[in-house]
Amino acid sequence: MTTTTSTDTIAHWVDGALYEPAGSATAPVTNPATGATTGAVLLADAPAAARVIGGAAAAAPGWAATSLARRTQIVFRFRELLNARKDELARIITSEHGKVHSDALGEVSRGQEVVEFACGISHLLRGGFSPSASTGVDVHSRREPLGVVGIISPFNFPAMVPMWFFPIAIAAGNAVVLKPSEKAPSAALWLARLWQEAGLPDGVFNVLHGDKAAVDALLDSPDVAAISFVGSTPVAEYVYTRASAHGKRVQALGGAKNHMVVLPDADLDLAADAAVSAGYGSAGERCMAISVLVAVDPIGDELVARIAERTRGLVTGDGAAVATGSTGSTGGHAGTDRESDMGPLVTRAHRDRVADLVAQGEAAGAKLVVDGRGVEPRGDAAGFWLGPTLFDQVTPDMPIYAEEIFGPVLSVVRVPSYAAALELVNGNPYGNGTAIFTADGGAARRFENEVRVGMIGVNVPIPVPVAYYSFGGWKRSLFGDTHAHGTEGVHFFTRAKVVTSRWPDPASRSGGGLQLGFPQNA
Repeated sequence: MTTTTSTDTIAHWVDGALYEPAGSATAPVTNPATGATTGAVLLADAPAAARVIGGAAAAAPGWAATSLARRTQIVFRFRELLNARKDELARIITSEHGKVHSDALGEVSRGQEVVEFACGISHLLRGGFSPSASTGVDVHSRREPLGVVGIISPFNFPAMVPMWFFPIAIAAGNAVVLKPSEKAPSAALWLARLWQEAGLPDGVFNVLHGDKAAVDALLDSPDVAAISFVGSTPVAEYVYTRASAHGKRVQALGGAKNHMVVLPDADLDLAADAAVSAGYGSAGERCMAISVLVAVDPIGDELVARIAERTRGLVTGDGAAVATGSTGSTGGHAGTDRESDMGPLVTRAHRDRVADLVAQGEAAGAKLVVDGRGVEPRGDAAGFWLGPTLFDQVTPDMPIYAEEIFGPVLSVVRVPSYAAALELVNGNPYGNGTAIFTADGGAARRFENEVRVGMIGVNVPIPVPVAYYSFGGWKRSLFGDTHAHGTEGVHFFTRAKVVTSRWPDPASRSGGGLQLGFPQNA
């Protein structure tokens, strides 16, 4: 399945075909594990964006008029094709994002859960009917698609995040314009071709590449009815403000600073395993990563020691290859054939930013227990490497606590009590995800009730819900009122309409006349 018009140009997709306007600006696409430039992605200007959005607008009415049975058949077919070829997609993700292959496969599988949810969307699109709500008057409701919807997705999950939105949007009868990150653009084209093979009419799924100009075109276009966004909080707020000013429906999911609270009665081995997995998986480049571990006295020393032992044993390397042990010596795993645990960061600039924050943590007085800046990777030395990093004795005034690092940096904050831990979590401006580790069901239930965060895990470090529940946070982690997928997602991509009708019986038409009073629902 090819995804480019030439060996190195990654083009737009509209009306079921690649679209490469003459004279387009481009941005380089790199392999983070080698530092090599692997392609050039087009950056849409206003005319190019208008062409892609126009293709979606032209296709939207016909798709909305397509029977629900036919729409769900195509979604089912897409699901089957995706299941058969997910390894292809995972390899594309690894080549442009850098995450290890098993992690990329996991991303595809979690996205596919939403596809499967969309296959059963029919019962959620049913309206209601109330016969004889008043004398001779019937009332019924229906849910209709919006038209064209825009999806703006981040680099860290180039398949899963778009799949939070487009399966539901398409099953509900909308046309989609997907604007993927210019850092990892190829997965979007692969998905476009898969939709075409599944039988989706041309123009219903489109891909618009670009930077801020492409985003602004979606936010401003009168042909786009709704915007779904995932990314940093500053950009989420910008997307929400600008799109809603143009009358659009918006769900903009922003950043996070997720805390994992460990109570003294917790299973410390379970908690240490969870902290390492949730802190360093996908190189920490995920909005649900645990970046702050809150250790409630007196377990801090023991818990940090267990986390440090596990952190030092992790293998950082090229996610595209099974490790051979022939290069690097990270964690003493030379000579093993297992896959690396963690890949590189997505760009050299981002790697340098994370490394600078590590230096700031040291300067602020945090205890650097494991330093990932000197990691010896299992891979090309030119890659964008930074190994797992562990800080202890972090305080809330430090930059490594206040900022969303989006890298493999885990900070341990020590507190004297459950109350202090709760106050720390609730005082944070973000409210995306949190977790508590404890053997006490009463303490866990109390935490569920008292914490002000949108997604909560109990002995589960990354509480991403299954697809028939909705995903999203509180506070500055969400702009707009609607979360992703689940029932909220169906409601976001549809509009309710209520019809009140009277069909008088011809035999009872006598004795009519004008009545200016308000109906009394008799």
